[in-house]
Amino acid sequence: MDVRLKVFCAVAETKSFSKASRIIHLSQPAISLQIQALEELFETKLFDRSEGTVELTYSGKTFYREAKHILQHYASLEKQIGKITGMIRGDVTLGSSISLGDHVLPRLIIDFKKKHPKVKINMLVGNTKRIEDLLSAGLIDIGLVAGESSRTNMKTEPIVHDELILIVPRTHPLARKKVVSILEVAQEPFILREEGSGTRRRIDEYFARHGVSTRTMHIALILGSTESIKEAVEAGIGISIVSKWAVKKEVEDGRLRMLTPKEGRILRDLFIMLPNKIQHSHVIEDFILFVKKYPYERIMPEE
Repeated sequence: MDVRLKVFCAVAETKSFSKASRIIHLSQPAISLQIQALEELFETKLFDRSEGTVELTYSGKTFYREAKHILQHYASLEKQIGKITGMIRGDVTLGSSISLGDHVLPRLIIDFKKKHPKVKINMLVGNTKRIEDLLSAGLIDIGLVAGESSRTNMKTEPIVHDELILIVPRTHPLARKKVVSILEVAQEPFILREEGSGTRRRIDEYFARHGVSTRTMHIALILGSTESIKEAVEAGIGISIVSKWAVKKEVEDGRLRMLTPKEGRILRDLFIMLPNKIQHSHVIEDFILFVKKYPYERIMPEE
């Protein structure tokens, strides 16, 4: 029932079976079956699907309100039982931006699991906008992202600093330099992250501050992950800017070179993102505290 309630809330909040499908990685037929099962169980129609729109019926609105209460009450129950037993157990569903999810959080999760082996952690990786969507729909408990949220139902708090650095192939003419001007970079074929990415947003801001628009640059590719960008740069398709966390191995192996912009380092904060006014379970509260206090310097790339 818990899964059905979360699926129902996702459809109710996105007002779309297709959007809910993309957010929670379930096929539209699977989502339709979950909703159909609820409607048969309660013998009432929950959604009005007329004229290409998806709206809650009167029964659906009542069901949505109570479903949110049930999910929050269940979290409160888990929390109270955990305090009584002294045992941290349960599930944490985490949404992470790509840089954190691929290069930082695996170590953090391993360390948390050593401390609390009975906790099951599920991690979904995507760009900042997708993590916001997942969190808004109640399909993840925590977001860890490369940017603050502008949504009023979200709160963000910085947890660690990050630096974005310019990467070029080892055979590129710029590879002989350690410092390079953004004006030089703007003349090269460039590889960007997709819209909605926190990294893309920060790069656009940095270039704009120095009088360069990415819209006037020679954009060779727009890619949806840091790993694909690194491969494209190494293949000589263009140069790019990525998180310093992401290229430690390639730089150590000599496959890529890191350069610092002459105009100044591209720094940013990485944030924990949480929904407002949500009662978290005992295990989720413990994980949030662990994330906030984690010694990230242990896995920080060397200068």
